[in-house]
Amino acid sequence: MDFLIRQATPEDAAAVVRMHTLAHEETYADRLSADFFRARRAGIPERVERRRPFLAGSDPRIIAVDANHEVVGFADAGPGRDEDGPEALELYSLYSLRRTHGSGLGAALMSAAIGESPAYLWVLENNPRALAFYLKHGFRPDGKRGLLPPEWEELPEFRMIRSARAGS
Repeated sequence: MDFLIRQATPEDAAAVVRMHTLAHEETYADRLSADFFRARRAGIPERVERRRPFLAGSDPRIIAVDANHEVVGFADAGPGRDEDGPEALELYSLYSLRRTHGSGLGAALMSAAIGESPAYLWVLENNPRALAFYLKHGFRPDGKRGLLPPEWEELPEFRMIRSARAGS
C-alpha cells in the first residue's frame, strides 16, 4: 500500500474525524458500549468544528491518505500536557484503519509526528497490539496509571516513555 503522509489542514477536519470514529469502532468495540459509539457518531459535526482550529496549529498534525484520497491514519503530537511529564514532547494520538495494519503506516506516522525524539504517550490497558507497537519503537511503561474521563467510560490507561537514546 502506498500512502501520502502530510501535515493536516483545517479542510481535512471532516475526513479526520470520520476516520478517527471508524478507528475507535475497529479498535475498541470490545471495550466500550454501543451507547458510546452512538454518541461518537452523533457528535461528528461538533467534533469536526472543534478539530478545525486544532489542525490549524503548527504542531505535528499528520495524516495518511491512500490512493483513493481517503484519510486512513493520523498522528498528532505537541508539548507534554502532564504536570509531571517525563519528556517535553507528547504523542497525543496515533490511529490507522485496520486495513492498513502491518503495512508500516503506523511507524511512518510516528516518525513524521515525533521522529526519534524523546517523548511520552498514554495507551489503554488491555491493548496488546498498541503495546507491542510502542515497545518496538522504544517506549516503556513508567508506572503512571490513570482513568479516562466518564464520557470514555473511565477505561484504564497507562503512560509510556521513550527517553533519549544513547548516542543521540
